[in-house]
Amino acid sequence: MRVKSPEPNVAEVDMTPMIDIVFQLIAFFMVITNFENTRADERVKLPIDAIARPIEAPRDKDLVLNVGYNRLADGTIDPDFPDPLVLNTVPDGDVSIDRADSVLAREARGFQDEGTKLEDVTVVIRSDAEVPSGQIQQLIAKAQAEQFTMFAVKAQQAEE
Repeated sequence: MRVKSPEPNVAEVDMTPMIDIVFQLIAFFMVITNFENTRADERVKLPIDAIARPIEAPRDKDLVLNVGYNRLADGTIDPDFPDPLVLNTVPDGDVSIDRADSVLAREARGFQDEGTKLEDVTVVIRSDAEVPSGQIQQLIAKAQAEQFTMFAVKAQQAEE
């Protein structure tokens, strides 16, 4: 009698559940990601205002300027850098409002190079609550000198 040797059983892994989990994770992270805050700087503590409200329609072109202070770990303003700064301006890093002309000029050239009219660009100013309003007015004047005309100021909505 001839004995047949059994063929080795090769276990195959079913990848369907793994693929399902990966797609569910991708969908989960896409839903919870707040793309509005990707250009925000955590050093800026927005003021709270009763009339602040979210925008009704998304803007096509905007220039976000984060204005705030260098803060220590406990949240207090760094005494070595007591003046407000325009934060995270690439490639300059943090610059003082007095030196913001070069940043605004570079941004204006960038919008013009891509064919966008500066009248269509909204300058969104995310200012720390402790920055004096005179400093923000100075920044707006510098932006107007570069031909920007539309401005928006960010604030947190007050709890009702």
